[in-house]
Amino acid sequence: MAKKRRGNLEGSIQQRPNGRWRAQMSLDGKRLSFSAKTRQECQEWIKRTQQQMDAGLTFTGAQQTLLELLEGWLLTIKPSIRPTTWYQYDMNIHRHIEPILGRIRLKDLRPDQIQQFYEYKLKVGTGKRTVEVLHSTLHSALEHAVKMGLIGRNPTDATTPPRPEEKEMKFLDEGQVIRLLLAARGGRNEVLYHLAIATGLRESELLGLQWNDLDWQKRTLTVQRQAKRTGRKEGYFSPLKTRAGRRTIVLGLKTIEKLREHLNQQESERLLVGDNWKDLDLIFPSSIGTPQGQHNLYNSFKELLKQAGLPEFTFHALRHSAASLMLNHGVPVIVISRRLGHSKASITLDIYGHLMPEMQNEAAEMIDDLITPVEVEFPQLQVSEMTIDY
Repeated sequence: MAKKRRGNLEGSIQQRPNGRWRAQMSLDGKRLSFSAKTRQECQEWIKRTQQQMDAGLTFTGAQQTLLELLEGWLLTIKPSIRPTTWYQYDMNIHRHIEPILGRIRLKDLRPDQIQQFYEYKLKVGTGKRTVEVLHSTLHSALEHAVKMGLIGRNPTDATTPPRPEEKEMKFLDEGQVIRLLLAARGGRNEVLYHLAIATGLRESELLGLQWNDLDWQKRTLTVQRQAKRTGRKEGYFSPLKTRAGRRTIVLGLKTIEKLREHLNQQESERLLVGDNWKDLDLIFPSSIGTPQGQHNLYNSFKELLKQAGLPEFTFHALRHSAASLMLNHGVPVIVISRRLGHSKASITLDIYGHLMPEMQNEAAEMIDDLITPVEVEFPQLQVSEMTIDY
């Protein structure tokens, strides 16, 4: 018969016939158990569980796995966040976290296990930014568990997630912009690339544009939705990220003319497709009228860069290029900020201020001219003798 031994802390430790050790504790009138190879591991478990109980651990929390918590948390936050954000959470949880940490019970989840998870993901080639997002997801979900009284402390607080390296901003200079647009001539997305550089709109904003957003007379384009990447069962579009994102942009005469030509070309496409055309009034639809797939656009853009003899750029580089062109040609920052959809001009300066180095020379010369005294010779006044009667 196995000998039952008491640990130093509240709870019991027992060695089983197979040589393994088993610890037990009582919580809310119910029994918690833990098995390990050594008695010391069981003692550490009892100590850790006692601390969690003192901090408010419940039996429900003790029985729940991390995956069960994460799936419940996803349901809780779904009504309050954007669908694309929710989808990213869901994908990261089931692709990255579930296979490694998902089966661990909340009460047994330790900071060192989470830290090892981060290090493993980096070792197998997962990007630093992705690991940082995984940390943020775990932290938020476990913070929710603390608030619900399921666990006493958030184990991610004791971890050190990697900080992603700052990526150098890439954008096309004026010569590269011309080469790109020349290579795009005659292509189906020619006007899409032209408008991207003329306005600085994001890819999702461009793909969500409809013809009724365009006022031909005033030459304005109103941005009021964006195309969704996923989850199209609930619709093709989603609201803009911020209130400032909803904006009206004035277009140049040449851009308006290009849009007229594009509309005529689209009408010809519609006639060829016939009844298979899905009319969503999109300015830049797919070949059957539905929103363009962003993966397809990525491949198309990549091929265009090769044709133009340009290095690799992301589509987002066109937005940076638009900002750079405006800054370097003296467009006021407040105007650029509104066209880009930033809530404050300071955000524009934080992101793009480094693109204005040549303005430093102009500013230096202007300040010198303003503050350098200019010697002026004043004519000497002739003072005549005066007689004053007292």
